[in-house]
Amino acid sequence: MIEAVTTLVTPTFLLLVLGGTFTGIVFGAIPGMTATMAVAVCLPLTYSLGLENGLALLLGLYVGGISGGMVPAVLLGIPGTPSSITTTFDGYPMAQRGEGEAALRIGIVASLVGGLVSLGILWAFAPTLADFAIRFSYVEKFLIILFALTVMAALSSDMLLGIFSGVLGIFVALIGVYDISDGGNGNLRLIPPGTEYWLESGFSLLPVLIGLFGLAAVLEQAEAGVPRGHSAKDLAVGRAGGFRLRMLRGEGVNLVRSSGIGTFVGILPGVGGSAASILAYSNAKTFSKTPERFGTGAPSGIVASEAGNNGLTGGALVPLLSLGIPGDSTTALLIGAFTLQGIQVGPLFIGNNPDTWNAMIFAMIVANLAMFVMMYAAIRWFALVVTVPKHVLLPVILMMCVVGAYTINYGIMFDVWTLLIFGVAGWLFTKLRLEVAPFIIGFILGPSAEVYFVKSLESFGDLTIFFTKSWIAWVLWGLIVLSVAASASLSSRRRRPATA
Repeated sequence: MIEAVTTLVTPTFLLLVLGGTFTGIVFGAIPGMTATMAVAVCLPLTYSLGLENGLALLLGLYVGGISGGMVPAVLLGIPGTPSSITTTFDGYPMAQRGEGEAALRIGIVASLVGGLVSLGILWAFAPTLADFAIRFSYVEKFLIILFALTVMAALSSDMLLGIFSGVLGIFVALIGVYDISDGGNGNLRLIPPGTEYWLESGFSLLPVLIGLFGLAAVLEQAEAGVPRGHSAKDLAVGRAGGFRLRMLRGEGVNLVRSSGIGTFVGILPGVGGSAASILAYSNAKTFSKTPERFGTGAPSGIVASEAGNNGLTGGALVPLLSLGIPGDSTTALLIGAFTLQGIQVGPLFIGNNPDTWNAMIFAMIVANLAMFVMMYAAIRWFALVVTVPKHVLLPVILMMCVVGAYTINYGIMFDVWTLLIFGVAGWLFTKLRLEVAPFIIGFILGPSAEVYFVKSLESFGDLTIFFTKSWIAWVLWGLIVLSVAASASLSSRRRRPATA
């Protein structure tokens, strides 16, 4: 691995990791500008960079964006990213006591530990899972996608809306020609009259991703209005309450447990960082000797939240690189980077692309260390990012979205219309309480599920093969049943207080 890394890692590679991490921190530190949005906006840049350099930039953005969300969460009580929601519970009370800088530094240390623990699990577990998944036939591949879709439904805020969102994504993905090589008849399907020329190949993945995660966020911010900018005087940084190592005394178990929870949640398809931080935070409170301190400015709460949401970064890459199933919305965007380079992720990826695999691991290590050094040394200056006015920022992001969508497929104007269509759709999703993550993962996995289903029937003849093919199929059916049962249980628990 060391020899491969020394040949791949160039000054350009390192600069892209560092630049991506810095940019990700800035995006994460501005309320409403998430890590996913940072990756979506910068995704078109990776086409000219090559695969390894492009991934270096995107992984830096991913790590930096998740960590940067703690800045407004602590200083303003506004989560910079959805994964920083629980950081506000204890970070903001500490800032109100004049301990904002201490709270940020606690979160930075926890972020580093969470990221490195998840990276270790990624390095150890993904190749093993990929080697096992190579033995999957079309039947097992279809069932693993079905399981991924049921997991998304189980952990959506509303089970039925989560299922509907995923099915809607599959439906939209089926627009286009049903190719003969995929078991079809070569006919057009689901195409409105007059759009055959544009939709023959369906909607292009990358403009869809940029629209849902870039333009939709701009529209949401514009709808909310441009509030008065925060001034440097609003920030409780550098005044009092500096960080001291004794604040982390006794937090070792909390750090490891929360990092592990975040990694596990990341492995589950389509769950996201908010679930990781909430589960880590609730577990820390449950096992704490002083649970009453949580929510009043307890360092343990910040440790749990930030270790959990940064544990997601490595965990979400496990199913992506070993099974071809994105772990969250940001890793779904990484599929776009592989698509630009003509590479398909899945069980064969690590074995066929060992240099790229090693480069990704090294980029994640550098990104986590760079995040720690940058934020720990310059947190007072990063805190000033929250004062950037939105009326300056949003037009720049909008321009980058349009230019990226137009150029990504060599200047096709319909891709700009795709950007607009799915940007408005993403904005409407929040109004209709639909889930973007199940939709986009359904959009990505839907065509593969169809191909695997048809190929299974072509190879084995009838539907009973999905139940009798192998013990792996039975295990997957068991997981699917457990996931559906969990969906029903969670859904009934959410409804019970409302009816009481």
